[in-house]
Amino acid sequence: MGNVGGHGAADLASSVRGRIAAAIFERVSGPEGPARRQVIHEPGGERLFEEGRPVRRVHGDSSMFVGGITALLLQSLHPLAMAAVAGHSGYRGDPWGRLQRTSYFLAVTTFGRASDAQEAIGRVRAIHQRVTGIASDGRPYTASDPHLLTWVHIAEADSFLRAHTRFGSQPLDQAGRDGYVADLARIGDGLGVPDPPRTEAELAARIAQYRAELAGTAQAREAARFLLLSPPLPVIARAPYAVLAAAAVSLLPGWARRPLYLPRLPVTEATVVRPAGHALVHAIRWAITAPPTAPAT
Repeated sequence: MGNVGGHGAADLASSVRGRIAAAIFERVSGPEGPARRQVIHEPGGERLFEEGRPVRRVHGDSSMFVGGITALLLQSLHPLAMAAVAGHSGYRGDPWGRLQRTSYFLAVTTFGRASDAQEAIGRVRAIHQRVTGIASDGRPYTASDPHLLTWVHIAEADSFLRAHTRFGSQPLDQAGRDGYVADLARIGDGLGVPDPPRTEAELAARIAQYRAELAGTAQAREAARFLLLSPPLPVIARAPYAVLAAAAVSLLPGWARRPLYLPRLPVTEATVVRPAGHALVHAIRWAITAPPTAPAT
């Protein structure tokens, strides 16, 4: 009887795991998800990054669910980058479409064949050429501007690395963190980022160079409110998402929070937000990681 009960519990856990994984995949990958997954895992062909590279460890970890939110908040602090997002990305009307396109780009450049990765990079470069406009302060912008491309690149690199360092299953050592920045520089080069940083120290120095240009514009604060407080989610997903959002804010340095009116609560973050973030990231990892195959008996 105990064995039967054990099998029943295992079957229930497997069913729950499968349903959660399917829901996450559908949300992150969208209707084109199955076809895109086939492209990413197409056998044969050279990859941009070989097995074991730091970029594969970071981008393949569920801490990216936190790092992605952090990156969007940090990127919004550059007024011209934020104007481009507000004017062209459809983040309010189609936030999940934007997420799905971004997740595919990261996946195919990290894990896919080099030819598919280069095709995706070429598509993004072509889109950037078409994204132009005038910011609310009267300054013109274009998404292909190397200076703006650099900001978007370094904000992502810093956010993804911070998230993996705090919430990743196996945080990288210093050599690994430098290796991650160097790996991401290869993608940045392809997108037109001039001389992207290749170590963690270079990344921090490059971000510091942008500090004087950053500001919490009305567009940036509106985007933060939408992203953190009112994303279009089913009721059942709102509480878990709130944990991810709080964990993402906890990764931002104080200088990045103040312009967005985001509070800094060291005690609450240490005792509540971080443990909750770890627990949820672990739960997502459990759901989307295939269980080991039981040995034949």
